[in-house]
Order: sequence, then C-alpha cells, then structure tokens
Amino acid sequence: MALTRRHLLYLAPLALFLVLAAYLLAGLALDPRHVPSVLIDKPVPDFALEGIEGGDGLSSKDLADGEIKLVNFFASWCIPCRAEHPFLMRLKDSGVKVYGINQRDKPEDAAAWLVRLGNPFAKIGADRKGRVSIDFGVYGLPESFIVDGVGRIRYKVTGPITNAHQYDDLVAQIEALRK
Repeated sequence: MALTRRHLLYLAPLALFLVLAAYLLAGLALDPRHVPSVLIDKPVPDFALEGIEGGDGLSSKDLADGEIKLVNFFASWCIPCRAEHPFLMRLKDSGVKVYGINQRDKPEDAAAWLVRLGNPFAKIGADRKGRVSIDFGVYGLPESFIVDGVGRIRYKVTGPITNAHQYDDLVAQIEALRK
C-alpha cells in the first residue's frame, strides 16, 4: 500500500510529536543543578567593586592571592541564600577562604543580614547593578565558584548548597585543587 498525501498529513504531526517527546524525556535524566559555564579554567572577569557598609570591597586581583577560595553570589532578599548560609559558615570555620559578591541589594540590608546570620566572607563586593554577576555568567542566586590561587575559575555550583552531600562534594573539589 502506497502512502498518499492524506496519510502524510496525519503521519507528519505524529512523527514530530514522537521526536519532541523523545527529546523531552532525555531532558528528564539531566541534573537541573548542573549549568555549564564557559568560564571553567579561564581567569575570573576583571572587576573592582566597592564594599558594603564601609567594607574594603573586592576586586579580581583579590582572587589571585595564591589560595583556593569560594566566591559566592548572594543577596539579603534571596531566600535560598539564607538556606545556604550555614554551609558557608561551616566552610569558613573549616579554613576555606570565602568571598562574597552581594548582587543588586541595598548595602544596609546586606550588612544587617550578615550581622544577624554571621559573616562567612573574608571580603565582600557590592555588585549594585549586577554587571559582575553577568560577567561571571550567574543565572540566579545563589551561585558559587571555586577559584584557584592564580585567579582561574575551576568549578561552579548553581543554586544553594543545602545538604551534607553538596557540602562534601564542594569540599572534595577544593581539596583536589589544593593537592
């Protein structure tokens, strides 16, 4: 039996649906927390930010200080940032140098938030317009980057660090870079 135009009119939408369904099903197997970064193994973008509430501020030069560090993008209005905060405090207490970039936040709100919850950051830069966040490729808050001693981005964490498994994975990444 030969396919007629009428048959093709019915088969074309079915074939399109099957291809689309297969594509979407394959996407279900992906990790939604893994958002690739084109900056992995590249130098941090060049920046210089003022501090919050009289702090020193933060620049790209601070990130090339010879030590492995975590750069965390956060804001006082960010609910997942609050959930992540105890894990950043643990990192600081374990000897990891943590730097903060406060995104699109009022400096007084960020300062009050850190007074209430504790300050895990060695230095904080205020990214009031969000330009540095864009240069880093930040999709949403919080996001963190492991930066090596010469200022290259080595690893990216999308979303909050909110459980022991994520924390342990991050510490393992830092320890691997220290060796």
